[in-house]
Amino acid sequence: MIPEQFGRVGVLMLFALSFPALPLIVSQLFYRLRIRPEHPDPVKNATYECGVESEGSAWGQFNARYYLFALGFVIFDVEVVFLYPWAVNHAGLALGALVKAAVFIGVLAFGLAYAWRRGALEWR
Repeated sequence: MIPEQFGRVGVLMLFALSFPALPLIVSQLFYRLRIRPEHPDPVKNATYECGVESEGSAWGQFNARYYLFALGFVIFDVEVVFLYPWAVNHAGLALGALVKAAVFIGVLAFGLAYAWRRGALEWR
């Protein structure tokens, strides 16, 4: 039973490693066969290819509120995804599952109210 589980993990690891490696290998092969063009110029080698000149250094400091706001979004977004399996199987679940989902939503609501009260959602 254990080797079968490791075999499944091995297949998933193979896909996970080959998915990004395959395009890189094909691109390098096309370069060696001179199928892929290689014409560098100053515009192509610029930081952004959209034509807008960059301003300042790339080492600029960002306000920590950006990260806190994004982290709050990710936390609540990922937790709400956990409700999807419950929503798909709600017909076959008992009343206990409904109560557990309500408690879960209540914890999310409490966390949102706490963040709102602490001013984490305020943009100053």
